[in-house]
Amino acid sequence: MRRSTLLSLALLLLAPLAATAQEWARTRLEASPRHREYVTLKHSDRSLQAFVVYPEVKQKVPVVILIHEIYGLSDWAKVMADELAAAGYIVVAPDLLSGAGANGGGTDSFSGTDAITKAVSGLSVDQVTADLDAVADFAEKIPAGNGKIAVVGFCWGGSKSFSFATHRPDLSAAFVFYGSGPADVSTIKAPVYGFYAGNDARIGATLPATTDAMKAAGKTFEPVTYDGAGHGFMRAGEDPSNTNPANKKARDEGFARLTKLLSGLKAPARSSITVPATTPSSAKESSSCHGTREVAAIM
Repeated sequence: MRRSTLLSLALLLLAPLAATAQEWARTRLEASPRHREYVTLKHSDRSLQAFVVYPEVKQKVPVVILIHEIYGLSDWAKVMADELAAAGYIVVAPDLLSGAGANGGGTDSFSGTDAITKAVSGLSVDQVTADLDAVADFAEKIPAGNGKIAVVGFCWGGSKSFSFATHRPDLSAAFVFYGSGPADVSTIKAPVYGFYAGNDARIGATLPATTDAMKAAGKTFEPVTYDGAGHGFMRAGEDPSNTNPANKKARDEGFARLTKLLSGLKAPARSSITVPATTPSSAKESSSCHGTREVAAIM
C-alpha cells in the first residue's frame, strides 16, 4: 500500500511537467544559430516579457509579432518564432501571461497545461490589447526592422491576431491560424489571411459568418482550409509523436504559404496612431550571445 501511494504521488508530481514539456522543441531551439533574447516592455504599471529572434541577414526586414496559443509562450511557440526568423524575419513573441504566474512569473512559472489554459482564458481583452500595442510600438522601433509589421497568431492567439487587426491600422497583414473572427470587422485596414483545419468544426463553423462579414465590409480575407488536419496542426505537424499525416502536410503547406505572403508585405497607409517616445533603461546582457537581455521600455 505504501509503495502504491508513493508511486501515485510521484506520478501526480510529474504529470504537470510531462504535460508542459516539449523536449523536441527545446532541443531544436537550443541548436539554433540565430540570436535570440528576452526583453521587458513596460506600459502603464505593467511589465511584459517578450522573446525576440533575429534572422541572419544583411538588410532591414519586416517584424512579425507572434501571439501564442492558449498554452502560453511554450517551447513550440519559441521554435515557431525561430523558424520564421530562419525565413528572414525579426520575430517578437510576447508572453501574455507575464506577471500572472507564481512570484510574478510568466508561462514557465505555472504548474502545468491546465493551469496555463485557465490563466490564458482569464486574460482581459483590454490587457491583451495594451500588451500587443506595446509590442507593436517596440517592433516599429527595432533598428533592424524596415517599418513593416505583421501579426500572426495560433489557436487562441489566432483569434487575438484577427481582433488586433481591428484595433491597429498600421499592420501590414494579419495571419490567423485556426482562430475565430471578431464580431465587428469594419475597422480592419490590413489584409487578413486565414489557415484552418478541416477536422475542426468548432472553429470551422464560424468561418462562413466571418467570410460574409469581411466581404460585406469590403475587407481582404483569404481563408484556406487544410483537409484532414486537426486544430493546432502547426504544432502537431512538427511533433515527432504526431500520428496524423494530414497535420504534417498542413503544417508544411501552411508555413510555405505564410512565408510567401510575408515576402510580399506592403507598407500600410500612414497610421493615425501616435507612438510615444521610448526611454530605454540600462540594459543588462549576459556574456552569451543567446543569454537573457532585459530592456525596460516606457511605452
